[in-house]
Amino acid sequence: MTLIFNSDIYSQLLSYYQPRIIKTEEENEKFLEIVEELLARPNLSPEEDALLELLVKLIEDFEGNHYQLNASTPHSRLLHLMEAKGIEAKDLVGILGSIEIVTQVMSGELEITQEQAEGLGEFFHVEPSLFIYN
Repeated sequence: MTLIFNSDIYSQLLSYYQPRIIKTEEENEKFLEIVEELLARPNLSPEEDALLELLVKLIEDFEGNHYQLNASTPHSRLLHLMEAKGIEAKDLVGILGSIEIVTQVMSGELEITQEQAEGLGEFFHVEPSLFIYN
């Protein structure tokens, strides 16, 4: 089944949440709360998914510019998303391949492949690039 993107619903979400370039820590915290709220929902609509991707990108840009010393990594992003969604290692076996691989990825011993990143992106409703080192 193909879900259809409804521009009117997306416009309503944009109007309600008012995403914009993040300039302050307070704005960053506000958008982080919205991301966590969206991640807590069991099934996002295509419009909510698009809003989530936009917010994650805005947060990533702000944090990349303001927290260079503690820059997030694909590993830390995965752990954050897992914690926010209440996901356990066993829940990622189907995406990453085995519990051993999941454990190595979670510990930072193993980098995430492009194929795994795409699976994680779909699973968490975020851009796969979040899980790849640039």
